[in-house]
Amino acid sequence: MNEELPIYESLIRERGDVVEEARVVAEETQHQMTQALNGVAATPHETGAP
Repeated sequence: MNEELPIYESLIRERGDVVEEARVVAEETQHQMTQALNGVAATPHETGAP
C-alpha cells in the first residue's frame, strides 16, 4: 500500500503525520475530560501549564 501513496508519504516526511498528532491530542483530551467529569483534578503537566 505504501507504493500507492508516494505523495502522502512525502508529505508526512516533510510536514509530519498530522493525522497521528490529532489522534494523540484527541485521546489526551478525552482522558482529561473523563477525569474532569469524575471530579479528578488535573496536574499541571496534564494541562500543559509550566
